[in-house]
Amino acid sequence: MLFSSLLFLYLFLPLTLLGYYVLPNKFKNYWLLFTSLIFFAWGGVSLTGLLLLSIFLNYCFGIFIQKNIDTRAGYWWTFTGVSVNLLFLGIYKYTNFIIFNLNQLFETFSIPPISQTSIILPIGISFYTFHSLSYLIDIYRRKTTAQKNIFDLALYISMFSQLIAGPIIRYSDIWQQLTERKHTLQKFSSGVERFLIGLGKKVLLANAFAKVADFMFENDIQGVGALNAWLGICCYTLQIYCDFAGYSDMAIGLGRMFGFEFKENFNFPYLAKSVKEFWRRWHISLSTFFRDYVYFPLGGNRITKSRTYLNLLFVFFLTGFWHGASWSFVVWGLFHGFFMILERLGLEKLLEKSWKPFATLYTLLVVMFAWVLFRANTLSFAIDYWKELFNFSTSPEQISLFMKSFDRELMLAMIIALLGSVGFFKWIADMIQPVLSSAKKSAITFAYGYHIVSAAVYAGIIILCTLYLVAGTYNPFIYYRF
Repeated sequence: MLFSSLLFLYLFLPLTLLGYYVLPNKFKNYWLLFTSLIFFAWGGVSLTGLLLLSIFLNYCFGIFIQKNIDTRAGYWWTFTGVSVNLLFLGIYKYTNFIIFNLNQLFETFSIPPISQTSIILPIGISFYTFHSLSYLIDIYRRKTTAQKNIFDLALYISMFSQLIAGPIIRYSDIWQQLTERKHTLQKFSSGVERFLIGLGKKVLLANAFAKVADFMFENDIQGVGALNAWLGICCYTLQIYCDFAGYSDMAIGLGRMFGFEFKENFNFPYLAKSVKEFWRRWHISLSTFFRDYVYFPLGGNRITKSRTYLNLLFVFFLTGFWHGASWSFVVWGLFHGFFMILERLGLEKLLEKSWKPFATLYTLLVVMFAWVLFRANTLSFAIDYWKELFNFSTSPEQISLFMKSFDRELMLAMIIALLGSVGFFKWIADMIQPVLSSAKKSAITFAYGYHIVSAAVYAGIIILCTLYLVAGTYNPFIYYRF
C-alpha cells in the first residue's frame, strides 16, 4: 500500500486517525501497532510472520544485552543479534543475486547451475532491519536501555509511517516518544501540511518526471542523442529527489499527526558544493547510520590515510549494496566513494576556493552521472547511456522525441521542482514568518489572508492528486523495493 494511493488516502489513513484519537491514551500505541501490521500485511500476508519473528527476537536480544551489559556475554549477545538481523536481510534480499553470480562462475567451469529461488522481497525489510540494528547496538553502547514492553518495541520497528521508505529512525531518538508525546492541534495541522507537500512532490512532480526517465532508461538508448539523454537524466535526477524526499515529507507529516517528531532526512542536497556535503544533505538518516555504525567503528579519521580511504570505499560499497542486489548499485556506491577520496586528496580545498556555482555544478554532474548507474538495469546500459550524453549529432527523429517529451506539463513540473530543490519556497516561508508572528494590526490582516491562501493551496494539492490517481496516471515508487 503506497501513501500516494487512493486506498491509503481515503480509507486506511482516515480510519487509523479516527481510531487513534477516539481511543484513550493507554490504547493508542496498540492501535498504531495493529494498523501498522495491517499495512505491512497488505504488501504480503505471508511475510508478516517474518516481521513478527524479527520483533520477538530483537526484543529477546535487547533484554539479554541489557542484563549482560559491559560483559563478554553482552558483546556476544549483541554480535548474535546483529548477525541474525543481517542474515534475514541477506536471505530475502540477496539470495538470488548470489545464485545468479555463482551460476555465471559455474558456467565457466561447466558446473550445473543452481536453480533460482522463489523468495519474495518483504516491503521495507532494509529499513526495519536497520531500526533493529540501531536498537541493539545502542543498548550495548549504553545510549539507551532495553524496551521491556514488547508492543512498544514492535511499534518502533514496524510503524507504518516510516516502514517502507524511511527515514531510518534511531531508537535512542524516539524511545521517550513511544510512551510520552504531546498531541496538539498545531502539531497535527503542521503534519497534515507536511504530508500534503510530500504527496504533491510525489504525485504531481515525481510522476511527471518518471514518464520521461523511464522511457529513456527502459528502451534502447543508442541513437537518441545528447539532447534526449540529458533530458532523461535531468528528469531522473528530479524524480528521485521528489519521490524520496516526498515520501520522507509524508513520513514526517504522518509522525506529527500521531504526536511523533522525526528528524529531517533531506536538506536541499542539490545545493551541495562537494560530494562530501551532498551526503550530509541526502538521505541523512542512512548516511549518518553508516557513519556511526560502520565508519566510526572502523577508525573514522583517526587512522592512517590509506586505511581511511579503504574504509570510505567499504562504507560506500555497503551503501550501494544496501540499495539493491545489483552490481550497478555497488558501482554507484563506489563511484561516490571514489570522489569522496579525490576530495580528501585535495579537490575539496580547490572547491572551497573556487566560485561557488562552479562547485555546485561539479557536484551536480558527479551525482547525475552516478544516477545513471543507479537507474540503469545493467552496467553495460549505464556505459551506453554515458556515451549517449556526448553524442551531439542531431536528427529530425531526435528533435521530434525531445519536443514530444518536453511538453507543458513537464516544463511546469521542472520549474516547480527546480525552485523547490534550491530552497526558494523555504526562503519565501522564512521571509513571511516574522510578519506572521508580528502583533501589528496590518500583520494580523496579512496573516488571515496568508492562511486562507495556504489552505487553498493545500486543498488544491489534494484535489489535483486525487484527480491524477483516479485517472490512473503513472504512479511508480523508486524506493518501494528497498
